Amino acid sequence: MTLPAMPRRISAAALSAADLPERETILDPILSQKSLALLYGPRGLGKTFFALGIAWAAASGGSFLNWRASRPHRVVYVDGEMAAVDMKRRLALFGPAPPTLDLMLADLHPGALPDLARQEGQHSLMEAWGLPELVVLDNLSSLASFQGDPDSWSSLQRFLILQRRLGRAMLLVHHANKKGFQRGTGRREDVLDLVMAMRRPEDYAARDGARFEIHFEKARGLHGADVDPIEARMETDTAGLTCWSVGPAHKNPLHRAAALLAEGASIAGMARQLGLSRTEGYRLRDKAREKGLL
Repeated sequence: MTLPAMPRRISAAALSAADLPERETILDPILSQKSLALLYGPRGLGKTFFALGIAWAAASGGSFLNWRASRPHRVVYVDGEMAAVDMKRRLALFGPAPPTLDLMLADLHPGALPDLARQEGQHSLMEAWGLPELVVLDNLSSLASFQGDPDSWSSLQRFLILQRRLGRAMLLVHHANKKGFQRGTGRREDVLDLVMAMRRPEDYAARDGARFEIHFEKARGLHGADVDPIEARMETDTAGLTCWSVGPAHKNPLHRAAALLAEGASIAGMARQLGLSRTEGYRLRDKAREKGLL
């Protein structure tokens, strides 16, 4: 029986003395080399526009919302469900395409795209995408056939860890369920550095168009104002190109409280994580039940 290779052992003293390069930022401050990030939200809220904004800024060396790229980076955007003509229209809204942005579209593939829940699919995709510094996978439901199989997620998680070891940043786009939480197992967050939840503002009206809030549910290495929730709105300028406005979002801990409770946290534990009193924790629990979040 051949045992799997184990990581090389290193002493704490040796690691402390090691000359290790700092990770280069890709989109400061949210994405760096080796970042593993997840964006999730309900259908029709603007996840693809948001993910394209990140990809475009990283590839062009520009900015998106409050975040700025350090230089142009090689970016591959993998889309598993959108018609190519629709993607073309969305790209046109951003202006002249940066030369370092490539796309892999299921609609232009002669067969099905490789299944990222399987090792052979992961290897096929890596052979096809070249040497990107950032890969956007839009979305998990169409690119990986989990079908309730926990081993499938374990395989994808090992794939993501490999990308980190290769110095590559990954942004995964995922759908929320009917209660607004990400579909599937909460284990997906274990290996991730950044989890962004996209939500509709409470005062949203249909005439507002692409308007949403971004809440940082996990943000390894980010602190202070960098993890404050933001509200973004996409509009078009006189030339018909996208322009974005961004500002602080109302800090409503209801969805995060409901998510923690759904994962098995006690009311006291949930309140402690959110920096609230136990009384406020009970109030949020009751409100979550009232709104059907629990």
